[in-house]
Amino acid sequence: MKIQVQRLAHGDGLPLPEAQTDGAAGLDLAAAVGDPLRLAPGERATVPCGFAMAIPPGHEGQVRPRSGLAARHGVTVLNAPGTIDADYRGEVAVILINHGAEPFTITRGMRIAQLVIAPVAAVTLVETEELTATARGDGGFGSTGFSG
Repeated sequence: MKIQVQRLAHGDGLPLPEAQTDGAAGLDLAAAVGDPLRLAPGERATVPCGFAMAIPPGHEGQVRPRSGLAARHGVTVLNAPGTIDADYRGEVAVILINHGAEPFTITRGMRIAQLVIAPVAAVTLVETEELTATARGDGGFGSTGFSG
């Protein structure tokens, strides 16, 4: 699938989203910050990526955390996965939060998240008086038990 990408002025010199290995599902997103951005523990920030894109109809972009940032520093995508709709044409940005115990500094070009392009089912909701039955029924959180 080919997707149109428009590099924005503050994204000059940064790599466009790209997979780091042949088998990677996600395309790494780089921070398009000018000055380093320091996130104190518990702090969040919206980090620009320096590009806009045209995701094809019937698809979405899912912005997901990078496992290394989460495991090593406690830094993750706050609204994971973030959704980029097919009709959005603004700059791609990532809402990061520092859940770690130490401040974390985001620098220009740092890989901060990953983008997965995924199909989206078009649905029409149909109101009904009763839903089809299942073995689980209306059992909610924890209703299938705990293992451990």
